[in-house]
Amino acid sequence: MNLHLGYLPGCIGRVAELHATYYARAVGFGVSFEAKVATELAEFCLRYTPGRDGIWLANEHGLIHGAIVIDGAHYQASGAHLRWFIISDEARGKGLGSLLLGAAMSFCQARGYRKVYLWTFDELHAARHLYEKHGFKLVRTQRGAQWGKEVNEQLFALGNG
Repeated sequence: MNLHLGYLPGCIGRVAELHATYYARAVGFGVSFEAKVATELAEFCLRYTPGRDGIWLANEHGLIHGAIVIDGAHYQASGAHLRWFIISDEARGKGLGSLLLGAAMSFCQARGYRKVYLWTFDELHAARHLYEKHGFKLVRTQRGAQWGKEVNEQLFALGNG
């Protein structure tokens, strides 16, 4: 598996597909979730600034099996935003998530980002374990429907600032 930093042709569609298929099966998210991922990821890619932002794609033989993004657009005000962290079914459980998260956290540390945060929800136990292993702390839980279905949303943060 190779890690690539930056955009690759087809990554917007593939990362949206990975999210849509996993979350439809796992928690019943539908078209509004897939559209939100695709739209916001496309907007991120259009404003991507090397050195401030990062997108890591794990690929093998031209197929993307994992992704993670650091959106640094508002790092001074609210921190760097960790987004679109996903691993394909074929690659899950093989340490790829830890590799991607480690690359993203090393990037944040090298850039001096004092705070990194992410939104998730309470049904993703393996992801929560990985976040906590990398130092993230749960700072807020709230009921919400930002992904098209009501869930217990969770805000995790690392650092302060």
